[in-house]
Amino acid sequence: MPGFLRRLFAPRWQHPDARVRCQAVARLDPARPEQREALEALCLDADATVRGTALDRIDSVDILLALSSRQPELPEVRRRLTTLLTGQAGNLDLAQRLSIVEGLDDRGLLSRVALEGDNQQLRLAAVARLTSEEDLIEQACDNGIAAVRHAAAARVTSEAGLQRMVQQARRDRHVMRQARERLNRLRTDAATQAAAREQRAALLQKLEAHARAPWEPLYAGRFRHLLREWEALGDLPDAEQERRFQDASLRCRKVISDHEAHEHAVAESDRRREQAAEAREALLETLEESLASLPRGDRLTGQDIASLRSQKVLLANRWQALSDLHVTDEALRERYDTVLADYDRVLQTWERLEAHSDEIEQALREQDIARLSATIEACRWPDELPPSPLLARAQRMLAGQAQATSDDIEERLARFSQDLEQLEQLLDRGAFKGASRLHQSLRHRADALPASRLRPHQATLKRLGARLAELRDWRGFVAGPKREQLCQAIEQLADDTTLSDAELDRRHRQLVRDWKGLGDAAASRELSERFRSASDRIHERLTPWHERQAQERARNLEARIALCEQLEALLDAPANDADPDALRRIRDQAREEWRRHSPVPRDQAQAIGRRFGRIRFALQGLIDQRAKEVADAKRSLIDDACELADSPMPPEVRAEKAKLLQQRWRELGRAPRGEEQTLWREFRAACDRIFAMREAQRDDRVQQLRQRLDEMQALIDRLDAWQPAHPADSHVLEQAIERAAALEPLPSGRRTEGMRRRWSGIVRARRERLARLAVVDEIQRWKSCRPLLDAHLAADAECLEGLACRNVSLDPGLDLAEDMRNAHEQRNAARQNPPPPEEVREQLARLRVHLSLLAMGRISQHDEPLRLAIQVERLNEGLGRELSRADEVRMVLRNLLATGPVSPEQWEREVGEFDSLLTRLTRLPPP
Repeated sequence: MPGFLRRLFAPRWQHPDARVRCQAVARLDPARPEQREALEALCLDADATVRGTALDRIDSVDILLALSSRQPELPEVRRRLTTLLTGQAGNLDLAQRLSIVEGLDDRGLLSRVALEGDNQQLRLAAVARLTSEEDLIEQACDNGIAAVRHAAAARVTSEAGLQRMVQQARRDRHVMRQARERLNRLRTDAATQAAAREQRAALLQKLEAHARAPWEPLYAGRFRHLLREWEALGDLPDAEQERRFQDASLRCRKVISDHEAHEHAVAESDRRREQAAEAREALLETLEESLASLPRGDRLTGQDIASLRSQKVLLANRWQALSDLHVTDEALRERYDTVLADYDRVLQTWERLEAHSDEIEQALREQDIARLSATIEACRWPDELPPSPLLARAQRMLAGQAQATSDDIEERLARFSQDLEQLEQLLDRGAFKGASRLHQSLRHRADALPASRLRPHQATLKRLGARLAELRDWRGFVAGPKREQLCQAIEQLADDTTLSDAELDRRHRQLVRDWKGLGDAAASRELSERFRSASDRIHERLTPWHERQAQERARNLEARIALCEQLEALLDAPANDADPDALRRIRDQAREEWRRHSPVPRDQAQAIGRRFGRIRFALQGLIDQRAKEVADAKRSLIDDACELADSPMPPEVRAEKAKLLQQRWRELGRAPRGEEQTLWREFRAACDRIFAMREAQRDDRVQQLRQRLDEMQALIDRLDAWQPAHPADSHVLEQAIERAAALEPLPSGRRTEGMRRRWSGIVRARRERLARLAVVDEIQRWKSCRPLLDAHLAADAECLEGLACRNVSLDPGLDLAEDMRNAHEQRNAARQNPPPPEEVREQLARLRVHLSLLAMGRISQHDEPLRLAIQVERLNEGLGRELSRADEVRMVLRNLLATGPVSPEQWEREVGEFDSLLTRLTRLPPP
């Protein structure tokens, strides 16, 4: 179809002419679907007039919202939506509009509804849907309903938003005050959080420094104190702080656990030392018992001496092994030396007897009494030892083989009975060797005693002999297979070439000890030869290794001798202020070095061991002495701390002195182990009292500062709510300023800074209002003088017209100040001797410019020189004293009254400006 025909038959709402489409809008019915679609299309028309006319026909908010989503840049659609939702047009009731607003998300539309809505509930619903802080600030500052402003202001939470509300919410002081208070609280909370973060960071640095510090008696207590402080902090740490805290805590716990492990090792060392002392004592008791049993026998045989020698060798070897590991107690060492001396005396006596045994035998055969007596005298046999069989024969020959007296027999029988009881006890314990030796001695003595007197003990001796035989048989029954096993084991060990020399020697020694431990039970020549042959083969293999061991023992002996010399040099000249902890470390290191240089030659091990034992005993005595001195010094520190806790000095000074005492405590070292913890508990209790008093004072100070802040806040709020109505109210402001000065100093912080800024602003505003009120009072008093001025102006006019110059008299009811009376008299005098008119005109202009400066009015360009001159004069006059604005206004008005004569024309030109400036000066600032 041609374009002309298409335009001819097209609907009018599709006409190319915008005016035709605009006319077609009025004919479309929105209730009919096909016309509503045409109307919706016209709402999006390219012509603004057509769009506005079509939108005026649409009352459906849903349609308008759909159109807005299709063309969001069209302002007419949003404007129509605003008019419908705010109730300015349309017939939507409030409930419908509320439901629509509660579903909106368009912030611009919601802002317009909140600002222009015809109902408070509708505005509140729109504000509730707003989420942008920018929109909420706009509603809090510009909305016309107070409840809406308050609801919007309550949802602003950021510091920047609250600051904007403080600056922009001029129309609602409640919103501004609430925003200021919330801003102060927010800043205070931020300052508190920052302080808490700083406190946590400082505490974390202390904890990390504590983790790097070595252990001391205060270490665990300080760590627990730091943990309690960390847990007492109100804020939560960040991930980095938590990681650092856990790392530092682990390091601190490791230091504490290492110290506890060290203490446990020391306790274990003490326990092993006690066990070694018990083992030494048991060995000593065995040898002492053997030496003590010698005088109780009737005869001393070679078997007794051999047994005594074997016990002494076992004691010496075991004693030396224990001495290499642990220091010997002085009492045990003295007992050991005594036992060895007793053993040496017995052995020397036996060796002298052995040396003269041949002569005694020969003298006995030859019955040479003189020679026999001299030989026995040379043996110097002690009286407390029983004689040997040979010596007994010689003594009987010398005694003429006389029978023992009855008293001697009774004594021997009593001793025989006691030894029977001891034999039974040994059999009960299973001590075969001691029981066998004692049983043999009893049998020998039984042969020498009368049978009639020995008959009551025969049955007991026989019974105990049977028990001894049974024990011997049982040992033989057990020892037989054991000896066979030991022979096989040592032969296998001799043939084994895979073992190292050290392992071979260790196993060989163990087998030899096991073989010797069997004693004579199930002993046979064949097994002994087998065992000895295999042992010799092992000895041949170990000869080179033994030579190397001998060389190593020699080197170890030299190292031990050097160690002893160093320790002896230390003990010979100890330092007067030697630290017991350092001495303890020296002792422990010496013990470790002693153990490291082991073994040493066996023939010199005992001597060097005794030497080292004496050195360690002396070193321990020095340590105990120094530790006792440290304990005495720490007791003195405890007394000082107790006196410090009871002293009347300030808690802060006490706390600083307590810190110095703690530092001295750490520098002293450790007291004896049993006293250190006790002393530390007493010292810590005294220090805790001191620091508790300091914390109490700090809490009181913080409470006082908080109370001052609260009082200052109340004073600021009270002064903020007060508005002076008269200049005489200045005493209220001065009292408030004095009270604020009395509350100083306030604690530093963002809250205090905010309060000071607010206080300064309020004081400045109240001073300004009082100054304006004083100016208003001056102007009010000037108004009462206006009739007098009018009378002067009338008299000036008469005088200038050539009439008689008369003086104006004062109204008796007019109360004038002294300066105004003087100005009145000057005005009367000026009419009698009038100045030039130019001078009067200049004076009036000067007063007008001065008053304009005071009223902050506009000054014309040609009055600029007067303004500069007046400002210079004001500065010069202000050098001696500070003039208030009210004083200057009074001075200007007084000079205005004194200036004359003034012509009516001249006054007519100036009076309007004067009245305007005075009216401006009477305007008070908004409350």
